[in-house]
Amino acid sequence: MTGGNAIRGTRVGSGPAVGENERGEAAPRKRIDYWCANAHHSRPSFALDAEVPEEWDCPRCGLPAGRDEANPPSARRNEPYKSHLAYVKERRSDEDGMKILDEALAKLRERKGR
Repeated sequence: MTGGNAIRGTRVGSGPAVGENERGEAAPRKRIDYWCANAHHSRPSFALDAEVPEEWDCPRCGLPAGRDEANPPSARRNEPYKSHLAYVKERRSDEDGMKILDEALAKLRERKGR
């Protein structure tokens, strides 16, 4: 028994009509080798006229990868999260903090005494 569906057994994108004939020819490319500190190798492709970056993020581990296999770039240093108090302590000394605390406590005592 045959069905009435003419496209039965085919899928979207298959057949000779799809590909370079529809999209045009691909731009000429060059492949560049990159290595990360974990010795992962990646080879992204770039257009011949594109500017090739010195570093590329490793698709496996995310570390920066360089074009020199013997000297891959080191991992970027992540700054740890700092709280508001940590930033205040960078700007003020302990003596300044005690003065500010004493002033605030004096104001509270004065308000409570009224």
